[in-house]
Amino acid sequence: MCGIYGILALDGTRRHDPAVLARMGDAMVHRGPDDSGAYTDGELLLGMRRLSIIDVAGGHQPIASEDGQVVVVCNGEIYNFRELRRELEAAGHRFATNSDTEVAVHAYEEHGDAFLGRLDGMFGLALWDRRRRRLIVARDAIGIKPLYYRLDAREFAFASEAKSLLAVPGVQARLDPAALAQYLSVGYVCAPNAMFEGMRKLEPGTALIAEAGQVRTHRYYRLPGHIDGIRSEQQWAEAVRSEIERAVRDQMVSDVPIGAFLSGGIDSSAVVAFMSRHSAQPVKTYAIGFHGSTGAQLYNELPYARQVAGQFGTDHHEILVQPDVATLLPQLVWHLDEPVADAAFITTYLVSKFARQDVTVILSGVGGDELFGGYKRYLDEHYRGLYRRIPALIRNGLIEPLAGWLPSDRHSRLLNQMRLAKAFLLADRLPFDERYRAYMQVFDAAERRDLQRDPLPEFDDCIARGFAGAQTTDALRQLMDVDFATQLPDDLLLLTDKMSMAVSLECRVPLLDQRLVELAASMPGHLKVRGGELKYILKRALEGVLPASILHREKRGFGAPMGAWLRAELAPVLRDVLSRESIVRRGLFDPAAVERTIREHEQQRADRTDHLLSLINLEIWCRLYLDGESASGVADHLKQALAA
Repeated sequence: MCGIYGILALDGTRRHDPAVLARMGDAMVHRGPDDSGAYTDGELLLGMRRLSIIDVAGGHQPIASEDGQVVVVCNGEIYNFRELRRELEAAGHRFATNSDTEVAVHAYEEHGDAFLGRLDGMFGLALWDRRRRRLIVARDAIGIKPLYYRLDAREFAFASEAKSLLAVPGVQARLDPAALAQYLSVGYVCAPNAMFEGMRKLEPGTALIAEAGQVRTHRYYRLPGHIDGIRSEQQWAEAVRSEIERAVRDQMVSDVPIGAFLSGGIDSSAVVAFMSRHSAQPVKTYAIGFHGSTGAQLYNELPYARQVAGQFGTDHHEILVQPDVATLLPQLVWHLDEPVADAAFITTYLVSKFARQDVTVILSGVGGDELFGGYKRYLDEHYRGLYRRIPALIRNGLIEPLAGWLPSDRHSRLLNQMRLAKAFLLADRLPFDERYRAYMQVFDAAERRDLQRDPLPEFDDCIARGFAGAQTTDALRQLMDVDFATQLPDDLLLLTDKMSMAVSLECRVPLLDQRLVELAASMPGHLKVRGGELKYILKRALEGVLPASILHREKRGFGAPMGAWLRAELAPVLRDVLSRESIVRRGLFDPAAVERTIREHEQQRADRTDHLLSLINLEIWCRLYLDGESASGVADHLKQALAA
């Protein structure tokens, strides 16, 4: 696990001081505190920071071919490196290390640009072909590892984190108006866009190839669209169980201590169950809960995690926290590079920090909902069919007019059910894709018009793009395809990477193993969601592996009670960060619209958790990156607001 970075002069003549490379690495030393490496070759500067995982002693990067003509740096892990190494050695290639990274060098020598399709793993890599003066920068097929870049007529610069690109001379931190509009719409910035003007994010399964002064994009991987209608239900269950176990086993390869996040949900529990089968020692597991704060009990899953840990005899560690959010937010937003309106980043950071006391590698259950149908929005068609049985006169004349008056909150079981019912009823008459948008968006188009002072810019509608790229007419598969192309890489995987790497912890996601992803993609939708039951085939696959009390428990999100905190403990922070003075000074939003949003949340007329978190994180991001304030300075200001 590393951070990679580099600069290529496209005209072949421009030269940067190598000290620039050092500053790029210093900006993300947290990604690789164990080692650093640099390579220069005329118009190219290439660097990396290393967190040593495999071949700790011999895996120093950059790694070169036998003749020194091909050089690579890689962030992440290539899980099939042993298999590839055997193939490449049989073809005559000689390896100098036991590192997984070295297979990329020899695979390129053997297969050319097709080498990327041979790599099964999570990675961002840069490969330099000295003979051809050719640079390939690529991101893994699923989008588990991030990669930012900046391209102009003179040079191409790239890095695992955006803050590293800010160390390049001439690069200034400016807000991209179109990215801002997209962020307000969905709560994150979708690749290829980035919040910094002039920067981009490489999309999953994509490479940039720079040669002869030109840079072109090459999409080397797309999710297969074929649906397998031949297997029986039992065969599907057996295949899913077998592939999950194989993926977990493959991703346990490590020369340093390894553990697992354990929430007590189906996904993380399955990972722990299969880890236990393939570990000679009790698996180290880590769980987190909140205490002493409003809404904390709803997010406390420790009893379920304890049950799973007991069943599999893990070396279980759990912690109850009452986080100092005022101190955390500036630090975490800095690590994120871009604001997100997803409170899961707080929980992910806290449990990562807790686990890092013992282990350097952690396995997570991220991805199971997207692969096997775990989100309640996937039940839309099912419940819509039931709702349509109610006479239209009652639906239109009584139920829908009352929906807008339902109280809404996600930190009480009853009010959360009302929140979900309200969203369903208000979206009922919308077209299929717009119902999905209504469930997923933060500020809708009308709210953005009220909120933003300047005219709304044209922006990349990633939801519309996702539906246009869906490879099926099956309704459920379309929803899952859109999630897979948008929220999964640009929200969940981004925050998972940034929050774990903030504490120098490598987080692996075996449920997003490429072979398992392709198996799930070929599965008919009715096996994933059957009637009103989510994850139907996954539950069948795990019968006998996990207890029924875990398989059939109510789903909870891996987040924090942010909405409740904003009404109580964090109310002074909310009122300070989004004060009229602050909003006017920033000049982006209408203070009256912001105030309405705050009041609606405080009075529980609507759940505005995501709206307010998006605005708070954006303002903190602006203070850090646009105003140049330090994270500690912003935190001190927020603590003063709390004290007052």
